[in-house]
Amino acid sequence: MSDLDVPALQRRLAEFAAARDWGQYHTPKNLAAALSVEAGELVEIFQWLTPEQSARIMADPDQARRVEDEVADVLAYLLQFCEVLGIDALAALDAKIDRNEKRFPAKGGGHPME
Repeated sequence: MSDLDVPALQRRLAEFAAARDWGQYHTPKNLAAALSVEAGELVEIFQWLTPEQSARIMADPDQARRVEDEVADVLAYLLQFCEVLGIDALAALDAKIDRNEKRFPAKGGGHPME
């Protein structure tokens, strides 16, 4: 685990975009679309793998790099989206977990889809 934090990463992303005059393109709509595209690229890596292959993907250095790159892209666009809309991503996640704990009380470890 690194010492990086969400606000520091958001500042770094904002500075990167500002240095390239990309802010004009970073509207909520465009960032949501870019996030979806990057999530799709992550899905594409796993699309035709068996469950066993997908569980072992990080053992292959080339595939691991691809997965890490797509995870980074997804996270980057999500953080930029949150920055533009003033959303504290970690607070939003914490609140969602609280709601889910009430919505799906523990009943012995079963998954809600079972």
